[in-house]
Amino acid sequence: MKIFVRIVSLAAAIGLSSVLAASNEPANATPQDVFDGMRQSFQARKAKGVHLKYQWQLSGPEGGEWWIEVNDGKYQMGRGKIDNPDVTFFATDKNWVALSNGTLGGKWAYLTGRLKIHGSHAAASKLDEIFP
Repeated sequence: MKIFVRIVSLAAAIGLSSVLAASNEPANATPQDVFDGMRQSFQARKAKGVHLKYQWQLSGPEGGEWWIEVNDGKYQMGRGKIDNPDVTFFATDKNWVALSNGTLGGKWAYLTGRLKIHGSHAAASKLDEIFP
């Protein structure tokens, strides 16, 4: 029971459904749309002093690999792999888009295995602050 409570607490802290959801913008259709939208939501002041590398591995027809490196109030983003990511997210392309649009909750996706997180859970939760 303690493990279940810890997982639920971790998923709540990560809050990935709110990380990528755009409030009044049209829904993203592809993972690339999601990452393009993240460019507009970057909060430089929240990223001051932060040095983290994020990796996404998305399966499916629109899937692929994306990365973000946050370095003291600035970031770089691209397709492909980054060396030594602090956290890696695994999902299908459709599930990642649903997470970004808020039609799939982050806690539910994590608990049901639709979203897998490898690496630092603290880094994963920091993503919510940097890209609200």
